[in-house]
Amino acid sequence: MPFADLGLSPELVQAVKAKGYDTPTPIQAQAIPSVLMMRDLIAIAQTGTGKTASFVLPMIDILAHGRRRAMMPRSLILEPTRELAAQVAENFEAYGKNHDLKMALLIGGVQMGDQVKALNEGVDVLIATPGRLMDLFERGKILLTGCDLLVIDEADRMLDMGFIPDIETICSKLPTTRQTLLFSATMPPPIKKLADKFLTNPKSIEVARPASANVNIAQHKVLVPSARNKRDVLRTLLRSDNVSTAMIFANRKTTVRELNKSLQSHGFSSGEIHGDMDQSSRIATLDQFKDGKINILCCSDVAARGLDVKGVSHVFNFDTPWHPDDYVHRIGRTGRAGATGRAFTLVAPEDLEAIENVEKLTGMKIPVYALETGKAADKPERAPRERKASADKPEREAKPREDKPRREARAPREEAPAREETSRAERAARPEKPRREEREPPSQPGEWNGPIPGFLGISAL
Repeated sequence: MPFADLGLSPELVQAVKAKGYDTPTPIQAQAIPSVLMMRDLIAIAQTGTGKTASFVLPMIDILAHGRRRAMMPRSLILEPTRELAAQVAENFEAYGKNHDLKMALLIGGVQMGDQVKALNEGVDVLIATPGRLMDLFERGKILLTGCDLLVIDEADRMLDMGFIPDIETICSKLPTTRQTLLFSATMPPPIKKLADKFLTNPKSIEVARPASANVNIAQHKVLVPSARNKRDVLRTLLRSDNVSTAMIFANRKTTVRELNKSLQSHGFSSGEIHGDMDQSSRIATLDQFKDGKINILCCSDVAARGLDVKGVSHVFNFDTPWHPDDYVHRIGRTGRAGATGRAFTLVAPEDLEAIENVEKLTGMKIPVYALETGKAADKPERAPRERKASADKPEREAKPREDKPRREARAPREEAPAREETSRAERAARPEKPRREEREPPSQPGEWNGPIPGFLGISAL
């Protein structure tokens, strides 16, 4: 089924073809007609299935009719992260090039003045993170009473980040007669409760089992003997598995920084993105990655759900994610829009419980990747232990040989007789005492049992 059969305008279909797409993905084929019919929608879709276009495309045609008003956006899209919000904005710019629509991006880390100016001029589409939107709303810089269409994207991620109370507050400020679209990879109870409260008779779409991974992604886990082996194994995979563009995820920001430095020192063209970087630095690094100036991006989970870069051939989980849901979103950076990809997870003994939780969530056993050269990569870690053991053994054997002369030097054996003769001479000079066997037999209880003191002047006989 081509895009033209979904009810989209010819101008929009032309913009889609200019992006290189002819056939909609399953979620696009199911969601777009329902959105154009102005129905509320709940869409359960794994990442990388084209869900962003499933609401961006029909919104463009819906908003083509109507006029803008100052401080009152006509539609609102809520995103959990700045990266994802910027990605959706890029989609609007690309697909809406044949339409006279104005868009504003409301995210943290950016000058507020420019955002306020855009709102004052009037916008058709407002793409925002909950925190910055609430900030401007409390300052009286924005009115939500004219917003007739709301999109809550990555709802389960919103839940993880603690944004549900903000979303409930925002929904309460919007008109009750609005169209609401909710997208999520999973449907935990709090999200189901949110949908029941704020959506009216929604159509439910589920294009894949919740939390399942993209079938276009070949998944592997690589068992490593310890965390110290991970860097060696990672470099081996980067060199041997035909990696063109890769994203590497770690659980901690410090690990991301150290890993990037390590890769650069070994000649790889890599960059890093994590929460400690300011927005301008993150955007600059992402642009380098998209432009091909670097082909490896080390990331924390701040970037796991917000990036859509064409041609990412590999995803590496340097650390198994603490939250199983993050695994699906991480590996979803590859195998997008019908392309194939490969995902490797490095599993040390301390990661075993986490990978088991991932396998329970996704309902599949991730196959172990038999890396021939991976064994060779382990040797540098084992070799020092073997050398240390061989070095320790002579040292333990050499100890007695070194200690023995020292003991003989301090206490030579020939001196012992001299001390013994001196002792005999001293004893001979003393008054002779009766031997033990010549002493009086033990007395009866109460009688004196020792020698007679000389001051008594009496004889023992």
